[in-house]
Amino acid sequence: MKKIGFLSFGHWTPSDQSGTRSASDALLQSIDLAVAAEEIGADGAYFRVHHFARQLGSPFPLLAAAGAKTSRIDLGTAVIDMRYENPHYMAEDAGSADLISGGRLQLGISRGSPEQVIDGWRYFGYAPTEGATEEDMARKNADVLLDVLLHAQD
Repeated sequence: MKKIGFLSFGHWTPSDQSGTRSASDALLQSIDLAVAAEEIGADGAYFRVHHFARQLGSPFPLLAAAGAKTSRIDLGTAVIDMRYENPHYMAEDAGSADLISGGRLQLGISRGSPEQVIDGWRYFGYAPTEGATEEDMARKNADVLLDVLLHAQD
């Protein structure tokens, strides 16, 4: 086995049985989880993105904070739905988190999947162009993101 890590769903609900009492707890415990994973020798800490939830709606502040508190473990997303993203802004946020983590950021992106929020990307101000699908929109955003990231090295 080459590497091992974890994927955190960062789930939070105000349940009496939960040790995660708030959205803040979910974020702070996620940082603690990445630190503890590094301490026991894990290689990666990956976090889901939960748009329309109080926790983990935006992964980059969490990844930057975890990056500042760790030194070796890879940090990343699994996965970012590109239907919801402005690829230029995402590249800036990802770049900042990568700099803070010392180059350990790993991005997982997707073109989207069936989900609880129908057409949720519309709430972010996005819509497919005439004749295109939401998957086409996600692919275009992913292409722009990859182009920006590839040329950031220039």
